[in-house]
Amino acid sequence: MATVFVTGAYGLLGSWLVRALVARGDRVVVLQRDRTPRSALLLDDVERSVDVVHGDLLDPGLLERALGEHEVDTVFHLAAQTIVGTANRSPLATFETNIRGTWTLLEACRSQAVARVVVAASDKAYGASATLPYRESDPLQPRFPYDVSKAATDLIARSYWHTFGLPVAVTRFANLYGGGDLNRSRLVPEAVAAVLAGRAPVIRSDGTPERDFLYVEDAVDAYLRIADALDDADPARTARGEAFNAGGGRPHAVRDVVALICAIAGTDVVPEIRGRAGTGSPRGEIDRQYVDAGKLRERTGWAPRVELEAGLRRTVDWYRAHPDALR
Repeated sequence: MATVFVTGAYGLLGSWLVRALVARGDRVVVLQRDRTPRSALLLDDVERSVDVVHGDLLDPGLLERALGEHEVDTVFHLAAQTIVGTANRSPLATFETNIRGTWTLLEACRSQAVARVVVAASDKAYGASATLPYRESDPLQPRFPYDVSKAATDLIARSYWHTFGLPVAVTRFANLYGGGDLNRSRLVPEAVAAVLAGRAPVIRSDGTPERDFLYVEDAVDAYLRIADALDDADPARTARGEAFNAGGGRPHAVRDVVALICAIAGTDVVPEIRGRAGTGSPRGEIDRQYVDAGKLRERTGWAPRVELEAGLRRTVDWYRAHPDALR
């Protein structure tokens, strides 16, 4: 049985990851800064099965105490400011959380000799100029604050393996979706909230930008496999110091995803497209993104199992079962 520390446990990925860790019998410790009463961790009654440490990611003393007193051997670092628009409006706060928060936690992990660390970066770190699909060997060429913060997270994390020998890997995953995402600025939860309320979903772009979508339970499976691969010293299989992509396999136009959500929900509402035709994504966002997950497949055997339509159906069902989640 592992003792696992999870930051960002009250978010979309974190809540599903904690659920999986608890189900397999691990002891789980989560970091909570703010109370999130509508988190899936609470709505699905998972929080009572974990130990909660109250505090801030930017508090080095608190992190060292949490890791040491709970004798943590595995860390999943998911906490971040994840919204592109917020990063454009408030870059300093984004850099503080995403960059300083990462090195603060990694220093605590180094001090406490944590055995394995998985850090969430993002496919956004590749930037708009990378060749598609993104491959881990591609250079990171971000331009905007959120993308830059995730590239910095990525580079800092991997430096802790190459410099200090801390067993750490980073993830560059596609857009995650699933039940429990409470952030209405993201496409899927807002579109689901709209159609279940009987109103038109809003598309901020012209509908043509393409995204790679990864169902959250497939993402959890990838995280667990990467953590296991940190124990392997074989250069052909190890995750130490490595970055890994994961995605759904192909990109989908935003307007097609919203149309699919409408069809699954059984509504005849028509999406409201606010972007002018031919303008693509709003400023600060990338028009077309998808990743090659071949490296992760070769090293761990991972592959996505949930197709987009099935994942969106599960997502809509989750929100129907939890009507307060998107209030």
